[in-house]
Amino acid sequence: MKTTALFPGSFDPFTAGHLNILKRALTMFDNVVIAVGINQDKKGFFHMEKRLDIIRQATRGMEGVSVIQYDNLTIDTCRAMGIKHIVRGVRNMIDFETERSIADANRRLAPDIETIIIPTAQEYAHISSSAVRDILKHGGDYSAFIPEGVKL
Repeated sequence: MKTTALFPGSFDPFTAGHLNILKRALTMFDNVVIAVGINQDKKGFFHMEKRLDIIRQATRGMEGVSVIQYDNLTIDTCRAMGIKHIVRGVRNMIDFETERSIADANRRLAPDIETIIIPTAQEYAHISSSAVRDILKHGGDYSAFIPEGVKL
């Protein structure tokens, strides 16, 4: 039986750290669905189609990866797709505490859906989407922070 996990986030933009988490999740699951969420409370830096395009560029040729967008509760997307696992990446203890709180809430709402928290590899721990956006806003070289071959 093939196993599938949902890897949700805003991915604004998808970074080298996100790719690291994805590759490691693929060692545990046959398929990983990258789910780009729409947060009505935030104005994204990149519009949705560009975010999806960046992820598709970063994952081109990778087996077992698909990309969707969603605008409901993550657990509702999991239920609609028959997915029992959520993958989340963390860079540090602050991220961990936030993700643990979200995982606890999801477990309360959907006890049959488990969250797997994966710490990013040390060489990517300093990379965040907000850092990439700041570099872009100021015309800096962002190439070391995004997956190889991605054009923003």
